[in-house]
Amino acid sequence: MALLEANNITKTFGGLTAVNDVTLTIDEGRIVSVIGPNGAGKTTFFNILTGIYKPDKGTITFGDKPIAGLKSNDIAALGMRRTFQNIRLFNNMTVLENVLVGMHTHLRVPFWHIIFKLPTVQREERKARERAREHLNYVGLDDKREELAKNLPYGDQRRLEIARALAGEPRLILLDEPTAGMNPNETAAATTLIRRLRDDLQLTVVLIEHDMRLVMAISERITVLDYGTKIAEGDAHTIRTNPRVIEAYLGKGAADAA
Repeated sequence: MALLEANNITKTFGGLTAVNDVTLTIDEGRIVSVIGPNGAGKTTFFNILTGIYKPDKGTITFGDKPIAGLKSNDIAALGMRRTFQNIRLFNNMTVLENVLVGMHTHLRVPFWHIIFKLPTVQREERKARERAREHLNYVGLDDKREELAKNLPYGDQRRLEIARALAGEPRLILLDEPTAGMNPNETAAATTLIRRLRDDLQLTVVLIEHDMRLVMAISERITVLDYGTKIAEGDAHTIRTNPRVIEAYLGKGAADAA
């Protein structure tokens, strides 16, 4: 069953068309990758799905709700969360506090309860901290919960971003370059974690990734963008042998040789 459907999405900036008439369907419970050379429009497409940009043309449905043009926080509240290519943590907050921030769309205590410090505030805060620790334990960071985020090793910062995304209790999680800058051991651990998100938590996962070994190993469906246009879609074998994909990455000579 389709969890997300984006139809004929177009976004221009001045005279540049960053995303050109892209249609993408994400089935529930799948691991899907969106790939392409630098400047292909991948992150712009993610930004449109998550409400950072409004599409100039096209429709997006998440579950049974149209979301094109909604604000990012409203889309997040519906169950779509993401990480970013450039890590966006609150560096001077603790690891635990970063995850608590990710829960803001699910906290239900009225504002006046907070003003008067009623017992309901203390109860919800305690439950939130317990749940945050569960997310940290899941990604292997609970023992570092009191450390400042800026003091974590790079790979741990990436895992903290995922824990913060999980704090929003998502149905769909979008990972933008989740293994960028990682060493081989960190990449292997991240690959295992991505699989667990789907297998353990029944999440739908969409990732932008340049590590082709990871993409081919983990993805059940791959969509390829080039200059903002979708040029191919299919399973790993289909994408690996597609002449247009080979040309986009390696040039026309390589495509002709293939």
